[in-house]
Amino acid sequence: MATPHIKASENDFAPTVLMPGDPLRAKFIAEKYLNKTRLINDVRGMLGYTGEYKGKQVSVMGSGMGMPSIGIYSYELYHFYHVETIIRIGSCGAYHENVHVRDLIIAMGASTNSNFAVQYDLSGTFAPLADFNLVAKAKQLAEHKGAVAHIGNILSSDIFYDANPDTWKKWAAMGVLGVEMESAALYMNAAKAGKKALGIFTVSDHFILDEMTTSDEREKTFTSMMEIALELA
Repeated sequence: MATPHIKASENDFAPTVLMPGDPLRAKFIAEKYLNKTRLINDVRGMLGYTGEYKGKQVSVMGSGMGMPSIGIYSYELYHFYHVETIIRIGSCGAYHENVHVRDLIIAMGASTNSNFAVQYDLSGTFAPLADFNLVAKAKQLAEHKGAVAHIGNILSSDIFYDANPDTWKKWAAMGVLGVEMESAALYMNAAKAGKKALGIFTVSDHFILDEMTTSDEREKTFTSMMEIALELA
């Protein structure tokens, strides 16, 4: 029952899918944490795996970069593969001095500069939110691990290289903790489908402080958020 973007069979995915942006991070998670792992998708190089974590079926698949990409994959997982929960595990940039590189951000809400919600023909502005029980459990797991976790609003931006380098300051002034590029679309797809979603992020770089990580570190060392997501699953 392949879709245009996923070649897996109907029952190949577990009810919960971990979704990093980078397919190589999906591969890393599958090889490091899952047992009885099998590759279920490699269309366009977007690697997807299903295996067992502590005896329970869990899937992990990349989403690519940006809301159009995760919008496609999460829609197909929710609507065609009977997935109930998608947990995005990604990197983000921090907007505030009290949020440091390698801290976690649990995104209770996802603001956006995208037009993704236009398709719903709403008469106002939709506020995309995570599933509250997932937020609460993720915070509890982070505390148990001793990880520094901030809960709040994230910006899902369509723009990486902004022509106005100070745009971020207006979002920061509204209490937005940091920026990534996918979660608002994921949260909206979940809301429309009546499913669950959560974004957990590791801060990889900073808009104020001289702090950043390498691409290899982002792929292989952001293990706290991976382990929290696996425990949620």
